[in-house]
Amino acid sequence: MRFVAELRASPRLGVLVGTVAASVGVIYGYDLSNIAGALLFITDEFGLTTHQQELLTTAVVIGEIAGAVGGGVLANRIGRKKSMVLVAATYGAFALLGALSTALPMLMAARFALGITIGISVVVVPVFVAESAPTRVRGAMLVAYQVATVIGIIVGYLAAYLLAGSQSWRWMLGLAAVPAVLTTVLLLRLPDTARWYVMKGRTEQARRVLQRMEPDLDPDAQLAEIERGLREESGGALREMLRRPYLRATVFVVGLGFFIQITGINAIVYYSPRLFEAMGFRGHFALLVLPALVQVAALAAVLVALVLVDRLGRRPILLSGIGMMIAANALLIAVFLAGSDFGGVLTVLGFLGVLLFTVGFTFGFGALVWVYAGESFPARLRSTGSSAMLTSDLVANAIVAGAFLTMLESLGGAGTFVVFGVLAIVGFVFVYKLAPETKGRQLEEIQYYWANGGRWPAPVGQDVRS
Repeated sequence: MRFVAELRASPRLGVLVGTVAASVGVIYGYDLSNIAGALLFITDEFGLTTHQQELLTTAVVIGEIAGAVGGGVLANRIGRKKSMVLVAATYGAFALLGALSTALPMLMAARFALGITIGISVVVVPVFVAESAPTRVRGAMLVAYQVATVIGIIVGYLAAYLLAGSQSWRWMLGLAAVPAVLTTVLLLRLPDTARWYVMKGRTEQARRVLQRMEPDLDPDAQLAEIERGLREESGGALREMLRRPYLRATVFVVGLGFFIQITGINAIVYYSPRLFEAMGFRGHFALLVLPALVQVAALAAVLVALVLVDRLGRRPILLSGIGMMIAANALLIAVFLAGSDFGGVLTVLGFLGVLLFTVGFTFGFGALVWVYAGESFPARLRSTGSSAMLTSDLVANAIVAGAFLTMLESLGGAGTFVVFGVLAIVGFVFVYKLAPETKGRQLEEIQYYWANGGRWPAPVGQDVRS
């Protein structure tokens, strides 16, 4: 495959950056799914109501919002690498604290603290990869984070299934510390990004990183381009994001982050066992392994996106994925309207609807969120812009996590997926109108798209209308 050949041709440091970013994604994905299995047993042990189950699930998301709000500032102050080391180390500690919880308040506090570390990671990782990866494979390496996230989700479901017989929800939560420790070891081997070194006036360190990352390019020319981009930017980061030329970029990334979650993907990830129960499935295998199989298909979809993102471009992949989500919502609405007594064909169609929904998400929204988070802003605004995007994403995530079970009980399956279907249609229109095509563009070049009113400037000597 072209991507594999390009990755082999990339310097060793570039491959290591992708590997480390992927390992952080495994941590994130495992946490998304392990709570789904653990809830089956925590609910019985602590006697949780539906509302308390929603609160426990939402606690980590609220923590993620807090982490995302401060993630950009932290990444600019202490660096991308040190921020990621801090995330991995504290994640492992809080995962163990959750596993040792003896009451609901202690568990919710541990989940909230765990969420803070995840919130920081989802801001810093795309920035770290976007600023470190060679241009020719940057998009694919950003998508690789989503690949790792899906792998983590699969591992979380399978671990829950293997431990379900003994109802060992504490082990389900505590095992998250293992990849956290391994990730910390990997991170310690990396330098920070050249762009962060330039921002801090550490030019020689930036030059050494550039020579290792892309030795076939002139490091002095790259340094000059980075420095020029930084000199052109003035004023406070937040103020600049709220005025031209970056106001349009801010609207796009904040809106994209919101639609990624409000359309319902984490309702399926967090509550798959409950959703499959509503479709007539029974037993630990059906409730925990079937969601894992859905994620295996999703993994295949995001691998396809990884191969295509630097060939076909960002927009075709993103719009195709949202289109699949719209079709899946229509199928799920039809299945729930067909009758409340699931069985046979209806149960199979319901499973296929969830499968199509998840595949569409990972192929489009899931794969491209990290690409756009890392590409949409110039260097000094990049971490703050990613923070804004992911904060919006997590606010929508909290809304869905806190309301899905109540929606399912009050609106029924058909009504719930009508809501998600309408939101997916609105998201499709939003992306069609605002999403830029950034394939093959240097990071410093992308700012000119926003400065030109959402259009790429015509090459010198070419009529802008041509």
